[in-house]
Amino acid sequence: MSEFQAYLQLGFEHITDPNGYDHILFVVALCAVYAFRDWKKVLILITAFTLGHSVTLALATLKLITYSSDVIELLIPITIFITALSNFSENNQVEAKSPKLRYVLAASFGLIHGMGFSNYLRSLLGEQESIVMPLFAFNLGLELGQLLIVAIALGIASLFVEVLRVKRLTWNHLISGIVAGMALSLILNNELFRTMMGMSVE
Repeated sequence: MSEFQAYLQLGFEHITDPNGYDHILFVVALCAVYAFRDWKKVLILITAFTLGHSVTLALATLKLITYSSDVIELLIPITIFITALSNFSENNQVEAKSPKLRYVLAASFGLIHGMGFSNYLRSLLGEQESIVMPLFAFNLGLELGQLLIVAIALGIASLFVEVLRVKRLTWNHLISGIVAGMALSLILNNELFRTMMGMSVE
C-alpha cells in the first residue's frame, strides 16, 4: 500500500469510525430533513460543510492557525446539537425557511470540525517534513467516508418515508431528536464543560 493510499484509508476510517461518532452525528443531522430525491440540496449543503472543514484542516495541519483542542472538543458536540435543533423548524416539504442561512451554518460549523480532524492527522504525521500529499489524501478519505454516511442516511430516510410511508416531518423530528439527545450527552460529559460548570470530573 502506498503512502497516499494509507492516508486515504486513515481519513475514510476516521470519519466512519463508530467509536468517534461525533462527526457521523453531524452529517446525519445535516441530512435528517432530506431523502434521495433531495440530492441537489444535500450536495450543496455537504459541499458547504466540506469547504469549511477543508480550510481549517489544511491551516491547522500546516500550523498556520493555533487553537485549544479542549475547546474544539466541546464545540463539536455543540454544533451537532444546534444543527439537530434547527431541523425542528423545517416543514413537511423539507423547505428551510432560510436555506442560505443553513448553508452558511454548515460551512461555519465545518470550520470547527476541520480543526477536530487536524488533531488526529497531526498525531499521525509526527515530524514528517512533507505533509501536502498526506493532507490531500487524508482529506479525500474524509470526503469518501462522508459520502458513504450521506448515502446510508438518505437511503434509510427514503425507506421509511417513501416505502413505509412514515410522515417526513415525523421522521425528521425522530432522527433530529435522537441526534440532539446524543449530542447533549457528549456536551454534559465533556471534561471542559464539567469544569466550567463546577461539576466533578472523574
